Amino acid sequence: MRAHRTTGPMMRHLVLVLAMVLGIGLPKAAHAQSGRAQLKDAQGKIVGNAALGEASDGVRIRLHVNGLKPGKHGFHIHTVGKCEPPDFASAGAHFNPYQKKHGLDNPNGPHAGDFPNLAVGADGNGAVNTTDMLVTLREGPNSLFRPGGTSLIVHADPDDEKTDPAGNSGARVACGVIER
Repeated sequence: MRAHRTTGPMMRHLVLVLAMVLGIGLPKAAHAQSGRAQLKDAQGKIVGNAALGEASDGVRIRLHVNGLKPGKHGFHIHTVGKCEPPDFASAGAHFNPYQKKHGLDNPNGPHAGDFPNLAVGADGNGAVNTTDMLVTLREGPNSLFRPGGTSLIVHADPDDEKTDPAGNSGARVACGVIER
């Protein structure tokens, strides 16, 4: 009995599929880039979830929150992947690899981690779907998966979109570490 031998394009396809399944032998760029964050309040209660995905125009971020105070809230990426309650100061400053000033309306800005305000309804629920063109989930100086990590923060008050360093957005009320 003769053994069957796979050659040519079929073998290359099989090796590629196995490498993808096992995650070996492929450069990082070959894998889909995505991330997530689970946001908690100062009492440790889960108040939101975010999904992040690499896109051709930047990183898409979909955030859903619940149980927050109605109104507008500043929402930013911070420089450290650490969320220690009660004030979440452990998350550091806004993510700012390009050394800009804070705010989408600041002529010397924005920070790479600045976003439009998050609107929360009377029921305490809110959502935002936005793209950040200044960050990546791949390697590089603007990577959200940099050493030390990064985090998402929701602030108590609206961001005025121009005042450095944080848009007068008030206390940090929810924090989530960005993870793969």
